[in-house]
Amino acid sequence: MDAALVWFRRDLRTTDHAALHHALRDFGRVFCVFVFDREILDPLPRQDRRVEFILRAVAEVDASLRGMGGGLMVCHGTAREEIPRLAQQLGVAAVYANRDYEPAARQRDAAVAQSLAVAGREFRDFKDQVIFERDEVLTQAGRPYSVFTPYKNAWLKKLATDPVALFPVEEHGAHLAPPPHPESVPSLGQFGFEATDLAQLNLPTGMSGAQTLFRDFVERIDDYAAKRDFPALKGPSYLAAHLRFGTVSIRQLVAHALGHGGRGAETWLSELIWRDFYQMILWQRPDVVARCFKPEFDDLGWDDAPELFAAWRGGQTGYPLVDAAMRQLNSSGYMHNRLRMVTASFLTKDLGIDWRRGERYFAEKLLDFDLAANNGGWQWAASTGCDAQPWFRIFNPVTQSERFDPKGVFIRRYVPELTAVPDKFIHAPWRMGSDMQAACGVTIGQDYPAPVVDHALARERTLERFGKASRGK
Repeated sequence: MDAALVWFRRDLRTTDHAALHHALRDFGRVFCVFVFDREILDPLPRQDRRVEFILRAVAEVDASLRGMGGGLMVCHGTAREEIPRLAQQLGVAAVYANRDYEPAARQRDAAVAQSLAVAGREFRDFKDQVIFERDEVLTQAGRPYSVFTPYKNAWLKKLATDPVALFPVEEHGAHLAPPPHPESVPSLGQFGFEATDLAQLNLPTGMSGAQTLFRDFVERIDDYAAKRDFPALKGPSYLAAHLRFGTVSIRQLVAHALGHGGRGAETWLSELIWRDFYQMILWQRPDVVARCFKPEFDDLGWDDAPELFAAWRGGQTGYPLVDAAMRQLNSSGYMHNRLRMVTASFLTKDLGIDWRRGERYFAEKLLDFDLAANNGGWQWAASTGCDAQPWFRIFNPVTQSERFDPKGVFIRRYVPELTAVPDKFIHAPWRMGSDMQAACGVTIGQDYPAPVVDHALARERTLERFGKASRGK
């Protein structure tokens, strides 16, 4: 039993890979596997961009491993059954994997570890998708942080004494073992899925795609702080999906941000620290998946408004920036970060609809869906979470539009009905008179919806709702 099995999950790369590094260092032969887990896949629609994104990344991992003398076994089943079965078949002493912090993943890994232990095998997991995890960054009282800024300061202080260390793979690559029955990576159809429009979205995939995006971002990182909030500008790194599926190493990104310096890199580093923060929160408080981080808001009394929820989902609210953002999400699986805050605030504060319904919709649609970040972001916007937007501060969808898409460039891209509307009215087209509407070729309430709610009135309802909850009434 001089062999180990490395179980790839949300770490689809062969460079700077903690579990692979440790397995190659500890054992003379190392097999590699990825499981298309039916517990995750079966509930999904038969067309899902994420499955196709993963499959492309898996194919690149396989090719890379083959180049080093190994290869990737690809299974389709339940990981709880496939990993112990494969470990038995290969006769390995241990299964190595990188740690996952989501509640369902923790339960799955515990079940796999127990099955392996019964057979006399070990399950060893490693930190890989974050810089600091679980209890590594605590307050002086030994408690988890619930506010970001002091967490960030403690995170940076710890990093100064515990710097980022990479996990090289190539130097031990000779220990890779080829699959006992080498086969090509299966197709989407073999898993019961159909091709999506991923190829048309101009998103590079796999390890190579992540590095292409990273190199592009490095060239403009100095402008990140100034441009990141404007959806019509090329401001973000566009690496979120790659971070989600581990086709890029968080350590590589943090090391570059630290070494580059400047306001842009510092702002970007702060966003990467937010990612660690939300993973820590999910580990410490797995109940936030279904409940508010702040228990006093569990019984807020959200509205049951199916027509309003449908209008929000479909980008038909009558508020152009909100509608453009939702249409971007529906058509591409991507939404700009500023717009995630705007649309979440609109659903919870203007429409009075439970944040959990919006969080679930984003979970269905986002290519970069990450439970910790999605849950944390939604609870922030809804003012129910840790370090949340104070409930009495409510985004105005019109002023957000005027500030972050002043010329309506983004709006016109996704709401073509408003193409001819002048900049003066693009953020609130219902303010145009009938003559102006006729001149623009858009009749509000017919060609484009009138606002489904009045923001000022909705704001008062939200203040009343949260005020009662905060007073315990």
